[in-house]
Amino acid sequence: MNCCCIQCVRTQEVAIVEDLGQFKTLLEPGFNCVLYPITNVAGTLSLRIQQLDVICETKTKDNVFIQVAVAVQFRVLLENAYDAFYRLSDPRGQIQSYVFDVVRSTVPQLELDEAFASKAKIAHDVLAQLQEVMRDYGYQIITTLVTDLSPDSKVKASMNEINASRRLKEAASHKAEADKVRQVKNAEAEAEARYLSGVGVARQRKAIIQGLQSSVAEFSEDVEGATPKDVMDILLLSQYFDTLSAVGANSLILEHDPSTVANLQAQVGRGFLKQK
Repeated sequence: MNCCCIQCVRTQEVAIVEDLGQFKTLLEPGFNCVLYPITNVAGTLSLRIQQLDVICETKTKDNVFIQVAVAVQFRVLLENAYDAFYRLSDPRGQIQSYVFDVVRSTVPQLELDEAFASKAKIAHDVLAQLQEVMRDYGYQIITTLVTDLSPDSKVKASMNEINASRRLKEAASHKAEADKVRQVKNAEAEAEARYLSGVGVARQRKAIIQGLQSSVAEFSEDVEGATPKDVMDILLLSQYFDTLSAVGANSLILEHDPSTVANLQAQVGRGFLKQK
């Protein structure tokens, strides 16, 4: 005896109907009737996008073992629901096997640093392989993502130490360069200061000489019978007493001889004669 059974299919799902064990039709979402027990619903397939997370352990070209985490997003094609339901008993296991195959054939060709820089290439290779194979089984591979590359903790620590050493080396180099620039600038500033000091001293002496020349010329003109030598004797005596006053202000006791001025004048005169 047959009876009509009501079968409700949810949105974004498709039901597989068999007639005495043989595929008959697909039921779309909504209210459906089947003739039980001759006809029955063998199962349902979700048309939603699903994600499979695969973690694959492999080694790089420089013999570093790493774990590669790959996320595969896929869905069932409605027009190929028959193949998706009958041709594969474990679609997730099939996808995982192909991910292992691609990752373990791609990563060993790369060194560790290159592997981190080639995540997009690894994901593209996995996507290309899966799209070609899984379409025949009624599945569409939407995208694949390499979500993580995780080497051993000791390798991570070594990489961090290498980066830290590199940063310290760069910092030391920049500090040494800054010290060099500072020393050069200080030397240039000191040389410039000494140059300007010398210029100042030269101008001061030049001004003193010009003042003495002017004083000698004016004194010779105002005092009749006075010669430039007499004026120089008076100026030399005046400078001598000024020197004594400056020395005495520092509580120093020096022996004084009136003939000192004459001797000093004679020595200066002999010095000029030798230069001529």
